[in-house]
Amino acid sequence: MALDRPHEQGGGELEPQKSYRTMMQQEIAQADEELQRPARGLLLSGIIAGLTRSLLNNMVIGTSTGFQKVLEINGVGYRAQKTGRNLTMSLGFSHPVIVEAPEGIELNVGERNTVIVAGVDKQLVGEVAANIRSLRPPEPYKGKGIKYADEVIRRKAGKAGKTGGKGGKK
Repeated sequence: MALDRPHEQGGGELEPQKSYRTMMQQEIAQADEELQRPARGLLLSGIIAGLTRSLLNNMVIGTSTGFQKVLEINGVGYRAQKTGRNLTMSLGFSHPVIVEAPEGIELNVGERNTVIVAGVDKQLVGEVAANIRSLRPPEPYKGKGIKYADEVIRRKAGKAGKTGGKGGKK
């Protein structure tokens, strides 16, 4: 079974957080200082329990400390600047690329061409960071493009005949 649609719920220090209702319902009874719960009648209850725990944990962490992803922009002439809530980037195209920040996401530009995507929703922070990275993914020959700060780009050697040696057609 799937999760119901997210509902708005009051959060911690930062902002309101999404909540998810699952189809799993368990009653816990206390008897003589020992907690008892009914035996697993449904396989679905056990499956969704881990998902529910992870979603709740991410909500608690998101509202208390928040999540962030750091992106680095590498390349000659590639730069980013913040204009209002939006991010304006020069990525080698004939036009500037403007990224609008969705509700609940904050886009900041750090030093040395770094973009910081921050927010309370872990899924939304990752999605916005992935969308920004997809505008100009890093290429393996010169390493130009947008990459995550902790991402390692495997470099390729390039063409072997570029040194001007003998060979080829005459």
